[in-house]
Amino acid sequence: MPNMRFRSKPVVFLLLLSFTPPVLADEHAFVLKPTRSLLDLPKPTQATPLFMYADQIKGVKDSQFEATGHVEMRRLGQRVWADYLLYLQQSQELHATGSIRFDQNRNTLLGPELHLNLKTGTGDMPHPRYNLGETNAHGQAESLHIASRENYTLSNATYTTCSADKEDWILKAGTLNINQGTQIGEARDVTISWLGVPFLYSPWMDFPLNSQRKSGFLGPVFGATTKGGSELTVPYYWNIAPNMDATLAPRVMQKRGILLNNEFRYLQPSYTGEVRLNVLPSDMLTKTSRTYFGLKHQQTLPANLLGAINYNYVSDDSYFRDLSDSINSASQINLLREGVLSYNDGGWWNAQMRVQRFQTLQDPAALVVVPYHRTPQISLNALHPIATGTFKFNSEFVDFSHPTAVNGQRVVLYPSISYPLISSPGVFVTPKIGFHSTTYSMGANNAAQLPANQTRSLPIISLDSGLFFDQETSLWNPNYIQTLEPRAYFVHIPYRDQSRLPVFDTAQAGFNFDQIFSENRFIGSDRVGDANQVTTALTSRLLDRESGEERMRFILGQRFSSISPKVNLTIPTGTTNKSDILLGFSARASRTWSMDSLLQYNPSLARNELFNASARYQPEPGKVLNFGYRFMRNTLNIPNNFIDHINVSAQWPLYGRWGSVVRTNFSLHENRLVEGLAGLEYNQDCWTIRMVAQRFAVSTAQASTGFFLQLELNGLVKVGPDPLQTLRQSIPGYTKTNQPPNSASLPNLYD
Repeated sequence: MPNMRFRSKPVVFLLLLSFTPPVLADEHAFVLKPTRSLLDLPKPTQATPLFMYADQIKGVKDSQFEATGHVEMRRLGQRVWADYLLYLQQSQELHATGSIRFDQNRNTLLGPELHLNLKTGTGDMPHPRYNLGETNAHGQAESLHIASRENYTLSNATYTTCSADKEDWILKAGTLNINQGTQIGEARDVTISWLGVPFLYSPWMDFPLNSQRKSGFLGPVFGATTKGGSELTVPYYWNIAPNMDATLAPRVMQKRGILLNNEFRYLQPSYTGEVRLNVLPSDMLTKTSRTYFGLKHQQTLPANLLGAINYNYVSDDSYFRDLSDSINSASQINLLREGVLSYNDGGWWNAQMRVQRFQTLQDPAALVVVPYHRTPQISLNALHPIATGTFKFNSEFVDFSHPTAVNGQRVVLYPSISYPLISSPGVFVTPKIGFHSTTYSMGANNAAQLPANQTRSLPIISLDSGLFFDQETSLWNPNYIQTLEPRAYFVHIPYRDQSRLPVFDTAQAGFNFDQIFSENRFIGSDRVGDANQVTTALTSRLLDRESGEERMRFILGQRFSSISPKVNLTIPTGTTNKSDILLGFSARASRTWSMDSLLQYNPSLARNELFNASARYQPEPGKVLNFGYRFMRNTLNIPNNFIDHINVSAQWPLYGRWGSVVRTNFSLHENRLVEGLAGLEYNQDCWTIRMVAQRFAVSTAQASTGFFLQLELNGLVKVGPDPLQTLRQSIPGYTKTNQPPNSASLPNLYD
């Protein structure tokens, strides 16, 4: 500190005290609590004590003081160092010259001269250099006006968050206002230069001094896609209120025209939501107007009710395939339209009513079945303890409607009771009995000529049991515990002929470890599979004794049946009494390596039905390698129809500050690229540039290719599309490498 140097010379100390000792105690209390922000300090008053150090101090009592030689003036939250200082007591005017340093509210101002009124907090400094302690931003100006302790106005000023010795980007403004009260910077006649090259001019702009929301133009977005050509988006963010905002983002596409993207968000104590409206008035390629509308709203209502709306609409089937810039939105098929009203008082029962429809977007080369609408769906569920057991009740009424298929209503009632016979840390046995009843009403003139009214009722009996053993092991590591967890699950469901029942919302369940321990091999209530079967599984894990972290897991399971299942949808379930074998293995071999795998093997046909394997190497943030392979036969038994994909993705530094990102999802069976991404990232202390090229399939016969370039000036603006969401989705473990800017240092004038 400068005052430590002053001690080596003759020092005159002056305390101007016109207040009582508690103020001094408050100042000391602040020193003992460094986490308190200077912005929260009480404003100095006329009675606030003032301390002054100097080689020489002289003055007139109750009039003025004059200090020369290594002057330091200290006041609550303020310090001034100078070669010469004149202080007028009556007006509290301060005039300092020489090598001025003025510290206030974590900010530092350097200059040759300072005029400051300690009573009003206003002042002026010619040719200043400044450092904003809250954001580490700094710069210089022709002149500076101090409007208050939080508000500064600079003329012909510069602004940057780069280090003082390497100012790679600089904002130059005719007028720059820094308001730390509102945490907003406002500039006029603005030019932004990067690496010495001016690339952006604006007559006016404002920017946040921290991460808070504020109104203003966001960085322009440049890009190019095969579907839209060269593109430019200029988004404007409108901070309407603390609980309400909007984003207007016109997107100019060379091949298609101007797509007007609009988003409005709102938040209230009892409701929240967002509205999106995108309009392309005249697509130059299709010669049509194209629109997307989306509404999401959720609201808490009186009497423990909760309402929600999710509505989506597009003007045509190809909207997302033509205009989307990500694989997730381009692959949308069924757009949800539903309204929900639910009741839940936190007790043992709840109810819900839903009206649900879909807009199905068809790909002419691969048509999909339009799902049923639910108009409405009403459910009532309960869960209540009975003695040491549990009573559960599930029920629903659904009115299914479809433009071409059979329509009808379905009522499902399913009460059940489970009762744990044994429940201890090492063993559990839980029997369960239930009665599943389903009633259909379809009318006599339905298109499929099914009976108008049908009922299916059957009991469901199950018994779930398991053991848990553990022991210390030195095979892998003396600090590990190995477990052995056998489990057996029995289900009995009698056969009922269901071939004349409609299929509204039911499908064959995927075969996995969750499904083999469930009662029904179907998803939905239109089919309840007959069963007299036992599922057995064995799990073994390695646990870290100290942290409890799972280091390795091995699981093997298979289902055995005493009957050949007869209930099916359109696909025969086969005559074998043994299911496929499931084998899973996962491990975290070290802090950097992890892997996961699952194998589904058909012993009857001696072939693999499914195999997934993935591995990840991540030694530190910014370094990750992912390897994956996925094979799955088509459940429709269509010859030569299966998934056979290799997936490789990585984020890895190259040389110096350069880094790379890559993602490849390749179909071996179709011999085509499903998704590909490659990019470079250069990270400096105060800016980052990202270049990303992406290609992904939007349909069976079409693909979209795009190239995006983003320049991020830390603490100011992002110019170009933000690829971070795409990178996080495409590359598991991706980490943003540029951190908040380092402190921008100012030279010590007293060295």
